Amino acid sequence: MKIGVLTDSSSYLTKEQCEKYGIDVLPIPIIWDNKEYLDLIDIGFREFYEKLSTSSTLPTTSQPSTGTVKKYIDKYIDEGYTDLIIITLSSGISSFYNNVLSVADEESRINIHPFDCKITCAGEANAAILAGRLVKAGADIDLIMHDLKDLRNTTDVRFMVDNLNHLKRTGRLSNAASFVGSILKIKPILSMDVQNEGKISAIAKERHYKRAYNHIKKDFDSLTSDMPYPIQLTIFHADDEERKNEWVSDYKSSFPKVKIYQSIIGPVVGVHVGQHTMAMIWGRDLDSYFDKNGKPIKDIKSKVVEDWYYLTNIIKRSKNFIKFASLFNFV
Repeated sequence: MKIGVLTDSSSYLTKEQCEKYGIDVLPIPIIWDNKEYLDLIDIGFREFYEKLSTSSTLPTTSQPSTGTVKKYIDKYIDEGYTDLIIITLSSGISSFYNNVLSVADEESRINIHPFDCKITCAGEANAAILAGRLVKAGADIDLIMHDLKDLRNTTDVRFMVDNLNHLKRTGRLSNAASFVGSILKIKPILSMDVQNEGKISAIAKERHYKRAYNHIKKDFDSLTSDMPYPIQLTIFHADDEERKNEWVSDYKSSFPKVKIYQSIIGPVVGVHVGQHTMAMIWGRDLDSYFDKNGKPIKDIKSKVVEDWYYLTNIIKRSKNFIKFASLFNFV
């Protein structure tokens, strides 16, 4: 068995990470003024945000074509791989995962294992790195897919944007209507329901940056303090190096037991969230999936993160449905 790992460019893995863990990256296209740019190939991180801040037109995103995906698969087949894990950004914000499923259904020369990480950026990167590490440690495909699902169960995210215009414009905000009329007056706090559909929702609103920052910090503390496994956190930004450094410094001081990493919100995700977005994604420490000798630990079953915002909304929706159904004698 020879297993490959392929992900898309919204994971924003570094070249060094890809080489170290044996990961290939599919670039996602950006369309701007009728021209296609491949993420971090034809347009870089700084270049993108400079253009975004001065351009009179705004970009959109596409997805890797079926033909491009098949070319990557052909390469793995030519190199003797028997299995290929394809880790995509959340199906809640992109149709790429469903397209990969279609390609996998048609492919008989190699076993394709699509994985919907229900998140993007650092969360997707963590999944790809875990898969790559497990492959190098000799894990079989069943253990790798099990651990990817387990990692997803421990993953959560918070981020703040300057305003919701980009998310609303590109249709990536699931509850945009509830924030209409107050976009310019608030600092929105957002999350993704990683354990459900992987969609983005605005979960809170504060009137000042500092209040929004403290809100997110309190959420992180509450959601991780009772977890029975070690946590790693990645703080990442959309061209706001100064705030990123402030966040990293504060979190290292406030949470000394948490491993803290840094990353970026690159062009493809930046199209949807805009410049100066600050974000953090956390989950189970990847090292804890291995024993002290570097061997994969079997049968890990992590406690699932229970983000109260989504649990509260599920309860509200259930109550509203029961109330509505009772009017028609459905219940």
